[in-house]
Amino acid sequence: MRIDLHNHTTRCNHAEGTVDEYIQRAIELGIDIYGFSEHAPMDFDENYRLKFDEMDAYVSDILNAKETYKNDINILLGYEVDWLQGHMDERVLHADVDYLIGSVHFIDKWGFDNPEFIGGWKEKNIDEIWQAYFEATENMAQSGKFDIVGHLDLIKVFKFMPKQDTRLLAKDALHAIKKSNMVMEINTAGLRKPIGEMYPSRALLEEAYALDIPITFSSDAHAVDQIGAGYDLATALARDIGYTKAVTFKGRDKQLITF
Repeated sequence: MRIDLHNHTTRCNHAEGTVDEYIQRAIELGIDIYGFSEHAPMDFDENYRLKFDEMDAYVSDILNAKETYKNDINILLGYEVDWLQGHMDERVLHADVDYLIGSVHFIDKWGFDNPEFIGGWKEKNIDEIWQAYFEATENMAQSGKFDIVGHLDLIKVFKFMPKQDTRLLAKDALHAIKKSNMVMEINTAGLRKPIGEMYPSRALLEEAYALDIPITFSSDAHAVDQIGAGYDLATALARDIGYTKAVTFKGRDKQLITF
């Protein structure tokens, strides 16, 4: 079965295409389980996410689509939640969804993956940035609030690479992910970014496999032509490392399927 759980809608203000167009494209590609995980609202960086007063409309859009296309594809409902202490909202964290993705996009409110703020890289020590990123990821996992860790090693997006071994930098975060029972997505969005590779790297995925951390698959689509992109590469990588099953969700409960 083909799974793609991390995808967006125009309600995040930086995506293109209708919900119907996304689903119809997913059906064309033979995707069996397709999840919407809109950028959850919070009182920071509001221009790049769903608004609080649109939460009900977002849920309605997805649940209506789930019913409309129930004979062709299984549609899931989720949120991608930014880990940012003091800004996460209980309305999101306790929402009635299939899963929550926990993602780190900010270090001390600096949007390190946003091209608008790329200048921040010149002002900091790269190894320290990477360390701070994985410390934030560790804290996110330890919170126990999320089901999937979003695009682990997103910090590499602009190819500012550390001198230290990334496996050592990520070690504590990976152990926290394992302890918290989280799933790691193989996210193909990195293939269309300057880094030109999936999240996480092969080295980190091998570490995850050694820890028996389960996986799922995501294209992180913000446009119709990004749906399912790189899926065959992602599954080939996973199989080469040793994975044979992936996780999907229903009401926050995990279900293992063969991919």
